[in-house]
Amino acid sequence: MNQYPCSSCGANVEFAPGTAVLRCPYCAAETPLVPTGARVREHPYAEFARMPREPVAMLAAYTFTCRGCGAVTHSDKISDRCQFCAAPLVADATAGEMVAPEAVLPFVLDRPAVRSVLSGWAASRWFAPNSLKKVSEAESAHSTYVPHWTYDARTMSWYTGQRGTHYWVTETHTVNGNSQTRRVRKTRWHSVSGTVARDFDDVLVAGTGRLAVRHLVKLEPWPLPQAQPYRPEFLAGHETLRYDVEPEAGLVSAKARMAGVIERDCRARIGGDEQRVTSLRTSHFDITFKLMLLPVWLACYLHAGKTYHVMINGRTGAVAGERPYSVAKIVSMGLAALALIAALVVAVDLYLGGAQD
Repeated sequence: MNQYPCSSCGANVEFAPGTAVLRCPYCAAETPLVPTGARVREHPYAEFARMPREPVAMLAAYTFTCRGCGAVTHSDKISDRCQFCAAPLVADATAGEMVAPEAVLPFVLDRPAVRSVLSGWAASRWFAPNSLKKVSEAESAHSTYVPHWTYDARTMSWYTGQRGTHYWVTETHTVNGNSQTRRVRKTRWHSVSGTVARDFDDVLVAGTGRLAVRHLVKLEPWPLPQAQPYRPEFLAGHETLRYDVEPEAGLVSAKARMAGVIERDCRARIGGDEQRVTSLRTSHFDITFKLMLLPVWLACYLHAGKTYHVMINGRTGAVAGERPYSVAKIVSMGLAALALIAALVVAVDLYLGGAQD
């Protein structure tokens, strides 16, 4: 377990978002984080797959003994706070049978910045109740490192399909005894086959099922090249979730994301005006992976007796989450649209009536 005492007052220091220092929350003394010279590495997946290990669900929680008050805290989080004195606690994530984090993207947004971001987000929500602006006052927001898997791979794909080319023909038909012609678009299809190759880098998959993946995806893109080699100091003062999605399951999800890109590549290779992909087979080579910790602010707020959850990208400020809708605003907008349509109908009728006169 890691705790970092302040060199000035002895209290436990915390990583300050947007800096490269550990800061004391009491006396504001700062301890610079000296670069270690370590580098972020990718790990061969084939070697990992051959290693015996227990599923994460079978592993015990971490045991923290606070050096400040002596309290013992049990948690399945890599970093947490003492349940009695709130001192930051960081586990030794490199020990044990779990995959150790390889990289961390440190927080940049601090709490005041999160309030500002939430205020802007609330103000931009259409059809939201006016009281939603109070979401910016949510004090429940807490900084959390969320585990993600990244996968690299070389791929080769074999496809078969059809290329559609548009052409036009003139058709003649009779209406009320009058012969009329019109141009009709048709498509000529040709069978095709071929191969496409693509290299993938850092395909991102959430490593936890505790948070809504549909919201986590909306926080993308992440500035992954700015990630730092893992060091526990970055976690001090921030919550860090332990992964519960196994690397094997993550790879399945990563291949699904790759498949969508590969199909688009096939359609581009087929060309023409339209494409049909009837079969697609992909081989993956040189697969590597790593565990990365990404910074997310988690906030919740109460509105009309219901709790809503919001996530904020701790680097870019992107926001995703739940929000209430104002029935009154939606009804008003619907009535306004109906009134506009009615006015247009009347205007058209008056115009046509005048033209006939």
